[in-house]
Amino acid sequence: MLAFAGIVLASCSDDDNDPEEVNEEETITTMTVTLTPDDGGTAITLKSEDSDGDGPIEPEITVSGNLVANATYSGSVTFSNVTEDPVEDITEEVEGENTEHQLVYVYTGAIIDVYNLDTDDDGNDLGLSFDLDTGDAGYGTLQVVLRHEPTKPNDGTLSGAGGSTDFTATFSVTVE
Repeated sequence: MLAFAGIVLASCSDDDNDPEEVNEEETITTMTVTLTPDDGGTAITLKSEDSDGDGPIEPEITVSGNLVANATYSGSVTFSNVTEDPVEDITEEVEGENTEHQLVYVYTGAIIDVYNLDTDDDGNDLGLSFDLDTGDAGYGTLQVVLRHEPTKPNDGTLSGAGGSTDFTATFSVTVE
């Protein structure tokens, strides 16, 4: 009787033998930043493409033109994986898991501010869309970093955001 009770108790344990669903890290090969001037001028595209993913070939960085001095741009960021056929839109996954992602912007020189970021489902910064202000003519850099599982809310810096980096690119720009 004692042995039977032990078997019954063991079979009624609340151990869940179903494995946790594993959310595989997405492969991101391409980041495209589109900057559209608020005055209606020509949009500028900043692109980082790493066609071999995490392979040995360095990403190709391109900037389609120069920014205008003392202007405001509406920005947007998209991500894709060109190693898939058809090309996989990773932006959809970032949007779907928006509380687990955040874009952090680090800027220098003639880029004077990045602000007005869109938000996740909890009202914290996400950053797929944003505004960017340029200052006087000169040079600058714009680093765009996609963080995975950041601490939210945070101060918008890389150290404040925490988490791990899913993708990063630094663009050198000319402001004229």
